[in-house]
Amino acid sequence: MTLRLITLFCTLVSVLSCTISPKQVTQVQQYEAYLLPDNNPDLKTTAAELAFWKAKHQKHPEQFPYVAKIASCYNHLFGITGDIDCLKLAETYYMQAVEMTHYTNSGYLKSLASNYISQHKFKAALALLKKAETIGDHLEGTQKMLFDVHLELGNYDLAKTYLDTFSDDSDFDYLIRVAKWSDHRGQLDVAIKYLEKARDKAEFANNKSEKQWIYTNLADFYGHHGNIEASYQHFLKALELNPNDAYAKKGIAWIVYSHEKNPKEALRIIESISKNYHDPDYYLLQAEIAEFKGDDKLKDAFLNTYKIAVDNNNYGDMYNKYNALLYAENKAESAKALKIAHREINNRPTPQSYDLLAWTYFNQGDYKDALQVVETHIDGKTFEPEVLFHAAKIYKACGALKKVNVLKKELQESTFELGPLMAQKIENI
Repeated sequence: MTLRLITLFCTLVSVLSCTISPKQVTQVQQYEAYLLPDNNPDLKTTAAELAFWKAKHQKHPEQFPYVAKIASCYNHLFGITGDIDCLKLAETYYMQAVEMTHYTNSGYLKSLASNYISQHKFKAALALLKKAETIGDHLEGTQKMLFDVHLELGNYDLAKTYLDTFSDDSDFDYLIRVAKWSDHRGQLDVAIKYLEKARDKAEFANNKSEKQWIYTNLADFYGHHGNIEASYQHFLKALELNPNDAYAKKGIAWIVYSHEKNPKEALRIIESISKNYHDPDYYLLQAEIAEFKGDDKLKDAFLNTYKIAVDNNNYGDMYNKYNALLYAENKAESAKALKIAHREINNRPTPQSYDLLAWTYFNQGDYKDALQVVETHIDGKTFEPEVLFHAAKIYKACGALKKVNVLKKELQESTFELGPLMAQKIENI
């Protein structure tokens, strides 16, 4: 082949690579109905139940079962609306139930612990679960929650010990937890196989709540594995069961944004969710999409809305990670990032918490301190792509180019999960 033909061929390849769009996975007509305003029947039912139990409790304030029912209603309302006030009210009523039964009812202890887990109060949840474990009734359910909390706290050996105590391949709860454990160890293929077993079991039993949970979680894992079509289909399955599933809609929005590179449509989907479901996290996603779209004014508007939303004491430590990352990349606020990073390490000394500290050091220009944190607390201890990206940047700044190249290859396989903005940054490492 002559030099002229080679040049022409390379030019054509270059042009084609820039113009070929990713495979279209989503279809607007398949999910459009789920974006329309809807009178959520679950919301109405739960509100009616809450009013019923409040009336009963008003007449008989000594009846602790009524208190627990009120707490459960508020907890469910939080799941439906994302309203943090509902989660805090649930905590208040669960605490009343626990105190009225003198910390002897393991069910109430576990309900309050679950509420604390939602609030990222993992140490407080652990203390309650230990009390429930001592009581001893319904022990396997307690052990399952202890696995969850120890994994969140970074107590990985203890988490594995509890996982082994209820090992049963025919148990849905075990299957989803061993999948979570496999994912923690970086075994995504294994994790998906366990989740698929759990899905099959939930479908065979026709358990709606289990199907709802497994469809969205399996959709996430399929996306991380690069099977975008399967991810999309499982989000649709979740919406068929519950047309108001905000997480499933968000998942479709992410596919539209990250895979199909359609920021306008992704923003439209998220906007439809935000009308009925309130989660500050969504503003950060909208800000990212606006940045990808090249609209800095819109990006700043979403970030400001996020900051206003999380300026609410009821959120406690729930948004520490996001706040620390925002502050870390703003030199004027790096001291805030450092404070939050140390708080998160105290709350749960996981590689993800130490990443906040390392990333803050890096952005402050303290490369040596950042490297020490990475080598001591992060390297080989997590497979989270965002954490690995931060580690790669730190290694590069310190001249450890071999490690950078290894991490870059891993990160290039996670571009869907990380999004197109991060994909560009990965290529520039």
